[in-house]
Amino acid sequence: MKKLVLASAIIAASVAGTASAATLYNDNGLTYKLKGDFQVQLRQDVGDDQNLDVEFDDLELKNSIVYDLGGDMKAFGQLDFGYKNAGEGKTSSSHLEEAYVGLDFGTVAVSIGQQNYATDEFGIDAAYENSLAEDGFDEQGTSGNDVIRADVDLGAFTLIASTELDAEGEKSEDGESFDIYAATELESIELAAAYQSMKSSVDADSVSTFGVSAAFDAGFAKLGADFTTVEDTQDQLNIVAKAKVSKGMKVAIGLNNIDPDAGDSVTEWYANVTYKFPEQKKVSLFAEIADTDEDGVDLGYLAGMRVKF
Repeated sequence: MKKLVLASAIIAASVAGTASAATLYNDNGLTYKLKGDFQVQLRQDVGDDQNLDVEFDDLELKNSIVYDLGGDMKAFGQLDFGYKNAGEGKTSSSHLEEAYVGLDFGTVAVSIGQQNYATDEFGIDAAYENSLAEDGFDEQGTSGNDVIRADVDLGAFTLIASTELDAEGEKSEDGESFDIYAATELESIELAAAYQSMKSSVDADSVSTFGVSAAFDAGFAKLGADFTTVEDTQDQLNIVAKAKVSKGMKVAIGLNNIDPDAGDSVTEWYANVTYKFPEQKKVSLFAEIADTDEDGVDLGYLAGMRVKF
């Protein structure tokens, strides 16, 4: 679930990835941290003739290694595994989610390997689960295994660029992409824009996707909207409102509309509530309902628990 916050700490996430993780080793300029994210829920999908089942989303372990090279320069490596598919019986093993190395120069970090594109940072969607794509970039794809990425953090301004090599003829060949994301904060307003040019295969045509988003902290609530357009495919609009209703409890409501170039538009709405235990904010309970305006579709709902470290 994405949050209505400016990604001003994206470099820290790319470099260490584990600001609140458990530090297992810290000596001689080497820091090794382990982060966990375990989310288990009861869910009935939005749709026709769906049944309640137990889902795992997420089941992740993230390994982070950082070496202090002196002079504000660091080397880092990230190795993340997901166990969601194994938990749901789809496979008997873990799934490699991210595996990359890089150098951090203070305000700029450069990494290479299997990781998210720059456009993965885009979006204001606040749903726990979506029956539709979160945004146009999510529809096209926002990660790869031949990725070179650069993160620039200038305080109130963030710029990220990434490219996936086409790797034609190699085993890792899975398309080609160039992505760029920019975000800034102006007092209580957050603005972001993103662009992606993607080829799903060597012989495919390049498809461009554009996106803009804005979020406003009104004090009593955080309001946001984003708009993406996928060339010759679809336009998509997201609207969301989030509010804190008591100590440890917050609610969110949102609307997601997809208007394809061919076919009828589809609108999904959702509402959820999250309770974080004041004594341990990494432990939370949550519930959500959602539905679409499609014919013959029944209301979906879920409830679950999340434990992080």
